[in-house]
Amino acid sequence: MKTGLFCNYDNYYQDARRAMFEQVTLIKQAETLDFAEAWVSEHHFSESNLSPSMLLLIAHLAGLTSTIKLGTAAVLLPFHNPIRVAEDIATLDNLCNGRLLLGVAKGGPFPEQNKHFATPMAESRGKMLEAIAFIQKLLYETDVSFNGQYYQCDRLTVYPKPLQKSIPVYVATGDDQGIEFAAKHNFGLMGGPPFSLERLRNTVNKYREINSSGAEKLVLARFFFVGRTGDEAVSQALPFIRKFSLKMKANSAKVMQNSSHKQKPFDRTNICFDEDYLLENSIIGDVVTCRDKIKKFQDELNIGTLALKPSSFDVQKNLDSLTRYNQEVRNYV
Repeated sequence: MKTGLFCNYDNYYQDARRAMFEQVTLIKQAETLDFAEAWVSEHHFSESNLSPSMLLLIAHLAGLTSTIKLGTAAVLLPFHNPIRVAEDIATLDNLCNGRLLLGVAKGGPFPEQNKHFATPMAESRGKMLEAIAFIQKLLYETDVSFNGQYYQCDRLTVYPKPLQKSIPVYVATGDDQGIEFAAKHNFGLMGGPPFSLERLRNTVNKYREINSSGAEKLVLARFFFVGRTGDEAVSQALPFIRKFSLKMKANSAKVMQNSSHKQKPFDRTNICFDEDYLLENSIIGDVVTCRDKIKKFQDELNIGTLALKPSSFDVQKNLDSLTRYNQEVRNYV
């Protein structure tokens, strides 16, 4: 199992420049600690997460790092022109000397994003799957002709080509159609911090029924803080967990209110945003607790990469937590 960092560019203090450079500090520390990967999320119209221009942020990181792989977690494909995404991804792969990892998603539950990017939620999944198929052809082929439901081109070649012969692709999905698509194309899967172990287990099992070689292809993101004591860890992480819980509950309520289709209620076997649920499903606690939680996830899911999201508002506390993980947790799981 590889260790990665999950990067949200959290704006805890309403200071954009501080938020951006504190995240850079964490990524550089992760590289110093020999973490394998850093995954940058994409968020729009959010005062609390300042990563709308995710690919620009990764280009910045490419110049500040040298060994850690840089991943998109994830490109919200329905909100972008896939031709431009292909050009940007290929350029980025060259800039970071072949260290790029490509995660893709449909976006949600954030109704404002779909509204302002003129993409109905009912079209998001279809657009995502069609876009990644289109992008794969553009990245590695010439004179590409494509005639999909949403995207078309005629004899198009984009430049530059990626440095890697095949950039690893990961799909953030729990939907049967998305899982089947990922498995048949030998893409990996991504699981978000609020996804329950039961949901993740079902997703992985469905994938492996189609593609048994996918055991090493799961990137699992988890909220994280390892403290000297369990009480210290919870006290550091709880303000972040509480803020996340309130934001996601509000967004989810808006989705259900505005949807013309009956939405399934969130439940603890799938995804839930209650504080106690988030704490239980995160890797937050003392050294022994964090070891046990990681081992449980690894035993159940055979994780390829565990992407840790430091969850204190204090950057120095997060740096200390990453160091403690490296010294007292990492080699025991």
